[in-house]
Amino acid sequence: MRNFNSPKFGHSMGDDSDDDDFDSGTEPEFLMEPYALEEFPIMEEIVGDDEAEEDEGSDYNPNGDILIGTSSSDEDYSDISDSEKEQDAEDDAGPGGEDSSTKNSAPKRAIDDYDEEMEDDEVIRAIITEIKKPRSKPPDIKTDDFVTDLCFHPDQDILAVGTTTGDVIVYKFTNDECTIMNTHEAHTKSIRDVEFSYDGDALISTARDRSIMVTDVETGKLKRFWDDAHEEPVYTMSLISEHTFATGDDDGVLKLWDLRQNEPIFKLKEVEDFISCIITNDQKKHLLMTSGDGYLTTINLPQRKMLVQSEPYEEELTCMGVFRKDSKLVVGSSKGNFYTFNWGQFGYHCDAFIGPKAGVNKMVPITERIAVTGGEDGILRAMHLVPGRVLGIVGQHSLAVETIDINSTGELIASSSHDNDIRFWNIKYFEDFDDIKYNSKPDKKAMKHNLPSSKQTNAADFFADLAGGQSGTEGD
Repeated sequence: MRNFNSPKFGHSMGDDSDDDDFDSGTEPEFLMEPYALEEFPIMEEIVGDDEAEEDEGSDYNPNGDILIGTSSSDEDYSDISDSEKEQDAEDDAGPGGEDSSTKNSAPKRAIDDYDEEMEDDEVIRAIITEIKKPRSKPPDIKTDDFVTDLCFHPDQDILAVGTTTGDVIVYKFTNDECTIMNTHEAHTKSIRDVEFSYDGDALISTARDRSIMVTDVETGKLKRFWDDAHEEPVYTMSLISEHTFATGDDDGVLKLWDLRQNEPIFKLKEVEDFISCIITNDQKKHLLMTSGDGYLTTINLPQRKMLVQSEPYEEELTCMGVFRKDSKLVVGSSKGNFYTFNWGQFGYHCDAFIGPKAGVNKMVPITERIAVTGGEDGILRAMHLVPGRVLGIVGQHSLAVETIDINSTGELIASSSHDNDIRFWNIKYFEDFDDIKYNSKPDKKAMKHNLPSSKQTNAADFFADLAGGQSGTEGD
């Protein structure tokens, strides 16, 4: 996937003065988790009788889970007998036995009757407003093999997917269907990274077989091939310019390549563990890489030598993003922490905050201040990173998030998990968040809020779906 370092919507997230009130010395602990699957398999276990009486009239429980739009009418309906429910269903059915309400209109949701003006937090009001709007996105893709990486085409509605078999599958997608355009049998071992070239005509792929291949998108014809490109398998790759790209391997070796040359044009080894992420900005002066031994290493690209290496962190540094018009670099870690660096001052962070408990695997900037992150818990979260704040849940997988990418228009995110599925999330609503002022100490309810792209409207829907999914599995 690409490491985006500029917003897709082209909007700034407010004035720089918004951050003046943020105390960089504080580190608010955003440790609240959206769902504890093992502890709460069904909704009845979330709130006990005593807690229900204590929170009567409230929209969220003491654990922080927002139950948007729950009302007495919803609770009363749950007490109706099965026979009465069946009778109601028969009354609503049309002449052919079809439910006329589902045939002619979308099903009624509790959120539709909820008044967002009751909320004090402007962020939550904006989220609820967006949830009520209809959203469109491509259907999910289920693959036969594990997905290791994916990448959107720079101009067209095309998605390239790398798998553990060494194949690169190219999909054409619409809001109605996803169809396979081509399957490139590129490598003999699992794909590690796949990227479209700047013009979108070629695919660059790396794999555990230590090779790098450049193939034509339409024909699948091999255009360039580097065998034994690294001594160890390549872990990550990043495009730098029209002709150059960088690769980092499991042993901490960084190489810079030119598509017009047969050998790497630069090689560096300054770390002892895998290189997890490589990024640069539009100026192409600094190339940054994070590694499993906790270092942020900066390379001077014009001079092709190391510029500075950060102090070691006691955790794996896993992902990066550039924000605030290339003035801030934010680094995520395996412990869920986020470190902010002033651009050009990469020796030590200027600010830090604690995110979710689960480790952060991927980060995709979507505006000048907001990114979507994917973690070991399978949750995709929207994070306001400068200053630090959790905005809510963009989407979810049943297993750890493996990779994320954003399309060229900034409206869609695709993510994959260890359960062989690729899911799309419509995130266009973030355009409407530009005028919101973000406080450093937000309402805690926002930490658990499902954003409009999420498949769950609220916590109640999530646990209802979970219980249904478990019963369906048992039935199979």
